[in-house]
Amino acid sequence: MTCKHFGTCGSCGLYELNYQEQLVQKEKRVSALLAPFYTNNLELFDSPDSHYRARSEFRIWHEGERCDYAMGKMPVDGVREKGAISIEECPKVIEPIEKRMWRLLEKINASQEVLKNRLFAVEFLATTTDECLITLLYHRKLDDVWSEEAKKIEAELDCKVMGRSRKQKVILSDEFVTEKLDIDGKTFTYVQYESGFTQPNPTVNVKMIEWAIAQAKKVGHGDFLESYCGLGNFTLPLSHYFDKVLATEISKRSIHAALENCALNNISNITFARLASEEMTEALNGVREFSRLKDIDLDAYNFSTVLVDPPRAGLDAGTIELISGIDNIIYISCNPETLARDLETLTKTHRVMEAAMYDQFPHTEHVESGVFLQKM
Repeated sequence: MTCKHFGTCGSCGLYELNYQEQLVQKEKRVSALLAPFYTNNLELFDSPDSHYRARSEFRIWHEGERCDYAMGKMPVDGVREKGAISIEECPKVIEPIEKRMWRLLEKINASQEVLKNRLFAVEFLATTTDECLITLLYHRKLDDVWSEEAKKIEAELDCKVMGRSRKQKVILSDEFVTEKLDIDGKTFTYVQYESGFTQPNPTVNVKMIEWAIAQAKKVGHGDFLESYCGLGNFTLPLSHYFDKVLATEISKRSIHAALENCALNNISNITFARLASEEMTEALNGVREFSRLKDIDLDAYNFSTVLVDPPRAGLDAGTIELISGIDNIIYISCNPETLARDLETLTKTHRVMEAAMYDQFPHTEHVESGVFLQKM
């Protein structure tokens, strides 16, 4: 990928390396962190070099009568500068976003004040099947005049448009897109909401899920526990390899989407519960009762496998203690440093059998990894 803004835009920091060199650098970093626990080669899953990101947000920079997309400046000596730079291209976004974002900017600039007055950001959420949801964010109250202009944008760009301002959300048609992914020989349908978490790189996401499925197939029995399940990204495909599934997530919006996705895919062996990871640990250990679990018989589960996909902070001590009692652990991590930290405890009871690296974010330092552990 090449971009005229490499070196000034803070979005991509590894622009001086070609993509293969980036992969080598990331693989060395993850391998070094996992070396105390795993000595075999990592399984590497690369990304398209460009047009890989299905979710993006751009600031809006006002200069006189004109609006432009803007990104934060490249840090200098590790210190991020204030302000932003206007951008004229962004080759990392997938084509359903790219083909609309510049036409959208033209429409905003041609709308006099209706669409651009106090507009401060634009968010894009798109699918591989060419659906696109555009959210315009404002520092002012939105009215019917705005809605009429935004409806024209929907028709002209063949997309969905929403507006947000303080304590206001204007939905013109839908607040979601529907993604279809071919995973391990099956097609799965996912409703993805504007304010919910979604994996940003669809190609690498499929590879991550299929790697997790490969580990699940090695177990092939018992019940499955998942923490941080989100909208069911891993849950739905992995449910085919277990008897019963209990999946937990703290976000109400994500649980709502997960239930929808379960119904859309005709899957009946998953129970979703709105619990934080720490609450899940308390519930399963019998420390505390939750009204949200009043219709769920936790004693009916015999978990053979658990999947965790925590935030960058990694797992809390209670969750580590809980999953240490389960025979098989699939740990997906967005921070190899906290993964390595958590493995110091988990490898007291389990052995790392497989390890992988997934490059969700080319041209940046960020990298995702996964390990499969089995009880010793």
